[in-house]
Amino acid sequence: MSTLRPALLTDHYELTMVSAALRDGTAERRCAFEVFSRRLPTGRRYGVVAGTGRLVDLIRDFRFDATEIDFLRRTGVVDDAAAEWLAGYRFTGDVDGYAEGELFFPGSPILTVSGSFAECVVLETLVLSVLNHDCAVAAAAARMVTAARGRALIEMGSRRAHEEAAVAAARAAYLAGFRFTSNLAAGQRYGIPTAGTAAHAFTLLHDDEKAAFASQVATLGKDTTLLVDTYDITQGIRNAIEVAGPELRAVRIDSGDLTVIAQQSRELLDSLGATETKIIVSGDLDEYAIATLAAEPVDMYGAGTAVVTGSGAPTAGLVYKLVEVEGRAVVKRSEHKATIGGRKVAVRRHKPTGTATEEVVVPQGVPDRQPNDRLLQRSFIVDGEPVALPSLDESREHLRQCLISIPWEGLKLSAGDPAIPVTVVPAS
Repeated sequence: MSTLRPALLTDHYELTMVSAALRDGTAERRCAFEVFSRRLPTGRRYGVVAGTGRLVDLIRDFRFDATEIDFLRRTGVVDDAAAEWLAGYRFTGDVDGYAEGELFFPGSPILTVSGSFAECVVLETLVLSVLNHDCAVAAAAARMVTAARGRALIEMGSRRAHEEAAVAAARAAYLAGFRFTSNLAAGQRYGIPTAGTAAHAFTLLHDDEKAAFASQVATLGKDTTLLVDTYDITQGIRNAIEVAGPELRAVRIDSGDLTVIAQQSRELLDSLGATETKIIVSGDLDEYAIATLAAEPVDMYGAGTAVVTGSGAPTAGLVYKLVEVEGRAVVKRSEHKATIGGRKVAVRRHKPTGTATEEVVVPQGVPDRQPNDRLLQRSFIVDGEPVALPSLDESREHLRQCLISIPWEGLKLSAGDPAIPVTVVPAS
């Protein structure tokens, strides 16, 4: 799996707290931490929960080996008592939260980690690094899927991200509705359909464009995609059809004014008898660029940099805060960073037609359920043991249904209020 062991994602200050809590006797106090966002990134009307499936596996495997503990002791990060505690670390608590593919809004308690203070606090960096990344990518990807209006998208941003982040981004994009990824590691690890074509380098390698196309078709057959903009797009299309015939599956265009080129390319393909040959466009596409192509004869979009970097919002802005100690609500009162104490339960409220109208959050209690409410939290880990989770394809469908349920204004790409409001009911 990952080349980075989960325990190495622990932050220095987390182990400082563990050492001090072990020394003063508070390490075993039963606590609850919650993950939530105070606000959505600028211009966003919803967030998308992604990464919990990965996170559960990482928590399950979270261990400190002898080499890591020796490093921590030798560099003075932990004392002997903390080193001994780390050597036996196993998470024995509970993790509950919103399902992958669920939408969230400011104040939504999307994850709750409960157990002893020490075993929960040491997970903070791991939890936030996974969720902040995956949720950011999934939200950007979901907006692109909406902008594409049913046309297929392929994630192709691996070269714009850290090698492990690239695999996680491919997973999050697929969850959000992308149909393919070019990342083969994601295909192997998560069963995501993969797709891709040759780069400009392959064309430049050959004596001329026709020779490159002929080689690709001879190897892969006519059910392939030829990149036609290495030199001149018009001549590239002519060469592609001359070599492959009108049965060529697709051409890809990676440059130029796509709103103009797409229409011209469709007309040229049709005039050459290639009426079924698809047009794939790529080249720094984000949700706004995709939306501008809605009226053009484009069959598939390739998105890279924008999707793997969250399209301008590379983090979901999630925080991990202590909200309960030994059953007692605790709150942070810092200006602009205050928290609401107590472990919370949330429901999504809907009209009889299925349209979501409100999210209701109840601290330290059970919400007053109404006929069309849907309880949002579910168990991921119980007493340290992971429970069966939905498949990635099931989570993908869950998100699709969630996006259908919100008011249409919530799908706009323009800035505005969150798609639905979150109401926090005071604890009784």
